Amino acid sequence: MSDVTQRHAALHLGVAEQGKLYALDGAHDEALRHYQQALRMAVDSGAPEVFFRHYTQCVMESLEATGSYDGVQRYCEDADRHYQALDRQGALFALDHGSILERLGVVQLKAGEVDAARASLRRALALAGPRGLPLAAQVLGWLDRGMTVSDRHLTDAQRRHGYFVVTRERVDPDRAIPLPGGGETAAAGLV
Repeated sequence: MSDVTQRHAALHLGVAEQGKLYALDGAHDEALRHYQQALRMAVDSGAPEVFFRHYTQCVMESLEATGSYDGVQRYCEDADRHYQALDRQGALFALDHGSILERLGVVQLKAGEVDAARASLRRALALAGPRGLPLAAQVLGWLDRGMTVSDRHLTDAQRRHGYFVVTRERVDPDRAIPLPGGGETAAAGLV
């Protein structure tokens, strides 16, 4: 990796890391601003797709946390169509595609679309299996038994099964690079 590539990676990683600090503090508008800039920087520098995918997961988590389910659903539906068009095989591909459908099912459930959530979770499990997506298996089991899934139970299950990528344990405040023009954050105490 060249020095320029390393500097570009350090910059977009740092901007995204600051976004995560904002997200952990509940300042999702600032988090989204940082994630979107990190995405632009990663794309502009030709960074590997793994960065784009990670930052997109962060964006979806902030959108989900603020109840912006339509945006998450649109992304997941677009990604689902993309995966279907690729005609690829393999366990990693199936797990990746399944995780998109799991996220779709979760936000559909949060939006009150129980039948759609059930269908998305079934498709997720058909692709990746219950071992790969234990959250999808648990939530679908609840729905199939006719249970009403409260937001609290769903959020607890999401945490238990490692659904969230933005967690205190996974954020490195020392890498964080704030963008100019941002608001104050209580997360600054973590830095």
